[in-house]
Amino acid sequence: MPDLLVVADSLAFHGPERPYPADEPRLWPNVAAARLGGSVELVARAGWTARHAWAAVSGDPRVWAALPRAGALVLGVSGMDALPSPLPTALRELIPVLRPAPLRHAVRSAYRRAQPRLAPALARLPGGGPATLPSRLTVAYLERCRAAVHAIRPGLPVVALLPSVHRAADYGFAHPHRAATEAAVRSWAAAAPDVSVLDVPRLVGAHVLGGHGNPDGMHWGWAGHRLVGEALAAQLDPAPVPAGEERA
Repeated sequence: MPDLLVVADSLAFHGPERPYPADEPRLWPNVAAARLGGSVELVARAGWTARHAWAAVSGDPRVWAALPRAGALVLGVSGMDALPSPLPTALRELIPVLRPAPLRHAVRSAYRRAQPRLAPALARLPGGGPATLPSRLTVAYLERCRAAVHAIRPGLPVVALLPSVHRAADYGFAHPHRAATEAAVRSWAAAAPDVSVLDVPRLVGAHVLGGHGNPDGMHWGWAGHRLVGEALAAQLDPAPVPAGEERA
């Protein structure tokens, strides 16, 4: 099996306690690659949505270098898209560049205090209030990623991860857009050529909601990473290489 090209959010590199280097073998992209007898190119950052994935596919030279040898493209985004965003995303993403520094710190602290209260309150509005990225835009950016990659590598398998579940106090335990985002991604994948979905909520739902993942209520423990990595490998190759062995 050739390499995996994974474009993802922090669920791809955040473990039970903290973020980890991309070569940490217990992370799900590396679990999948090991089972398949290949390697992985991980292009990811915390907070990435499908819009960021498109920016990476279209503008990151690491993606361009990995694409010719990739055996599959894995789009591990849409989870952040489905989270509530009390402050419009464009404004929230400007917080890190506010100047002077005391103003930036004050705004960031105020937003972090307000978000856990605002998110569940806005979730009671029709449509669940504002999302980080509306589902129609999520699938529009995912389709841009697919179309661009297939223009260069026709028929390359594309796997889109469905948005995970969370029990995050930082979001007031609110998750009003997850179902709509999942439905939109499933519908897009069903109509797009050479695209499949990985049912992440089915794999890690009990793990996360049972409190077995990261204390932040969003990221996974190693058991969750193993479940996702093994399921991805099985989906891409029904007979993956056992851990510790090499494909002939």
